[in-house]
Amino acid sequence: MSSRFDVLITAGRVIDGTGSPWFYGDVGLIGDRIAAIGNLAQATARVRIDATGKVVAPGLIDAHVHGDLALFTDPLHEPAIRQGVTTYIIGQDGVAMAPASPSVLEYMCRYTAGFSGGHDWLTRLSGERRAWSSVAEYLACFDRASAVNVATLVPNGNVRLEVMGLETRPPRADEVRAMQSLVREGMEQGAVGLSSGLDYIPSRYAEVDELTDLCRTIAPFGGVYVTHMRRYDPEGVLASMDEVYRIGREAGLGVHISHFNSQAELVVPKLDAGRAEGVDVTFDLYCYLAGSSIVGMYTLPPWVQEDGLEATLARLRDPAVWPRLREWFVTSTILLDSVRLSYVAAPEWKRYEGMTLATAAGSDSRERMGKFVCELLVASKMAVGCVVPHRQRSEEDVVALIRHPCMMGGSDGIFTGSRPHPRGCGCFARYLGHYVRAGTWSLETAVQRLSGNTARRFGLKDRGLLREGMAADVIVFDAETIDALSTFDDGATLAVGMEHVVVNGELVLHGGRRTDAKPGRGLRRG
Repeated sequence: MSSRFDVLITAGRVIDGTGSPWFYGDVGLIGDRIAAIGNLAQATARVRIDATGKVVAPGLIDAHVHGDLALFTDPLHEPAIRQGVTTYIIGQDGVAMAPASPSVLEYMCRYTAGFSGGHDWLTRLSGERRAWSSVAEYLACFDRASAVNVATLVPNGNVRLEVMGLETRPPRADEVRAMQSLVREGMEQGAVGLSSGLDYIPSRYAEVDELTDLCRTIAPFGGVYVTHMRRYDPEGVLASMDEVYRIGREAGLGVHISHFNSQAELVVPKLDAGRAEGVDVTFDLYCYLAGSSIVGMYTLPPWVQEDGLEATLARLRDPAVWPRLREWFVTSTILLDSVRLSYVAAPEWKRYEGMTLATAAGSDSRERMGKFVCELLVASKMAVGCVVPHRQRSEEDVVALIRHPCMMGGSDGIFTGSRPHPRGCGCFARYLGHYVRAGTWSLETAVQRLSGNTARRFGLKDRGLLREGMAADVIVFDAETIDALSTFDDGATLAVGMEHVVVNGELVLHGGRRTDAKPGRGLRRG
C-alpha cells in the first residue's frame, strides 16, 4: 500500500455507497483512482483533508437532469457541486442533443428551449460550426471541459426525427431498421440506454411496438429503457406502467420510470407486483410538489403542435384558429392560473418571469390566460418554460416513494431562466439534509440511493462506491448543516453544507470554495 497520496482524507465517517453502516477511516487517492481505504494516518499526501466530524461518501449521481447544454454555458456548475453531485445522466425524455444531424439538433434546441436553454445556446452559437453529431462526439465535448461527469441516453425522439421527421404514423419495417441502426451506433459509442418522453414531440408518436423494437437493440449492451411515461395521474398511471412492463418483458431488459410523481398508494403495489413477476423496474424521484416543463407542451392541445414549431406558430398567429383554441382553453381541465413562468426567451416579455399566468395575464379568466399564452409563445418562438404545482399527490406520497427500495435520486434539474424550479439547486441537498434529519431514511440509505444504486442501474461500474480501484469521485460534507436553500421564489440559490468535492481525483470544491478545475469526463457504459 502506498504511503504517499495525491489527496488524503482522514478521520471521517466513511459511508461507502453500499448501504452498509458507516465506519471511521481514511481515504487515499492517487491520480483519478481511490488507492486505499483504512487507517492511513501515517501516510503523506500532497493535499491532506481533515474530515473529523464530517461524512465521506462517493460522489452522487443524478439519474435524471437536463444539463445537456447547461454544462457548456456553465462548466463550473456549482448547482451540482454544492450538493455533492459528480455525475449527470442526460439525454432524457426522448428529446435531447445527441445523436443529432444539424437539422435535428436545431429542432431539439428550439423545441426544448423552455427547459434546455436551447434558444440561448443557438443564439450564442451564432453560425459557428456545431461541435458534435454522434454520441461519441457529444461525450467527448465534456472531457476535461466540465466540473462533473456525464453519461447519456439515446433519445428515441431524436432517432425518430432523423428517420421519419414529424410523421405521427407508425414506422414502416425499413424505418424501424433505420432507427435501430442509429440506436445501436449510440450504444456502441457508450450510451447507457434509451429514453422516451411520451408527452413530447415526436417522442409521443412512438407506440409500444416501436419502442420495444428499439429496446431489443439496446438489450444486448445491457442498456436500460428510461421513460417519461404517457400519464402519471391516478386515472392513467397504472395503464402507463403496464406499457413499460410490457416493453421490459418483450425486449428483455431493465426499465426505469422517470420522475415518478404519482400517488404512492396506487403505484407502490404495482411496483412490487411488477418485480415479483420478474420485471426489473426502478424509478427516480425529486422531492418537490411541483413540476417544470415547456409551456407549449403543458398548455396547448396536441393538434396545434403537429408538424413542428413553425406550423404551431403559424396556427397561433392565425385568427381563424383562435375560436377552436379558445374552446380548448375554456373547457380543458388544465389548471392555468397557478402556472408560473420560469423562463421567457423574448427580451420584451422577460418581465413576466416569476409570475403566474393569472398575474401575467392580469386576469384569472381562462380565455384571457389562453390568449396571453398564445401571444407569449409567438413572441418567444415557443421558448417558454414554466413551473406547475402538483394537484394529485402529497408530501406523504413523496415520503412513501423515497422509502421504496427501487427509488433513485433524480433532480429533473432545469437551469434556464431567472425563476427556475428549485430542484436543480436543491434536490440532493434536501435528500441528504431534510429527509435524513426527519428520519425518512438513514444517511447510509440516502447515499446508497443517490450513488451506488444509480451507478449500478446505468452500468457505471467504477462509480458510486468508495472502494479501492474505483474512480476518485469523493465528497465530504457536514451531515448537520447540509441543506437546500433554493425556493420557488429563488430557485437558483445554491445549497450549503458541502465542504470538499473531488471529481476524477481533482478538487472542484475545497474547504467550501469553488476551484477552477474542470476534470469531468464523458462516461461510457461499462
